[in-house]
Amino acid sequence: MPIVGFNFTKLQAEKLNPIKEATKVNINSKLGIKQVSEEKLPTGKTQSDGLRFDFEFILEYNPKIANVTIEGFIYYMEDAKTMKDIIKNWKDKKDIPLDIKQLVLNTVILRSSIKALALEQEINIPPHIPFPTVRPVTNEKEEKGDYIG
Repeated sequence: MPIVGFNFTKLQAEKLNPIKEATKVNINSKLGIKQVSEEKLPTGKTQSDGLRFDFEFILEYNPKIANVTIEGFIYYMEDAKTMKDIIKNWKDKKDIPLDIKQLVLNTVILRSSIKALALEQEINIPPHIPFPTVRPVTNEKEEKGDYIG
């Protein structure tokens, strides 16, 4: 895997208003790569050429209840030609190849979602992803279900 490092640079959770019990909460998320740059990465006793992908992950609670902002960067290593192509494409079109974008953004989603859940718990706002819940069984058919695992 060409991702060799992951770091957070900003963790912010802000509760703007109290949540009323009957309030329906919508959570909008924004995810993006803000910058791609070349960087010398410490790899053991030497330094190697690599790329730095700066990202942001934002959760906005509506109505205006809370915001969660997470920023950071990923270190990425690849062969020299591929890295030059990535940098050129970023400078020209502000885009990166789909396979690399998928890898980077999926890593950001995974790591940032876990961190966001901890921040949400700390300021007592609803989690941005649904969790399984227990509910009472009202009839025998429901109890058996379709699960065959």
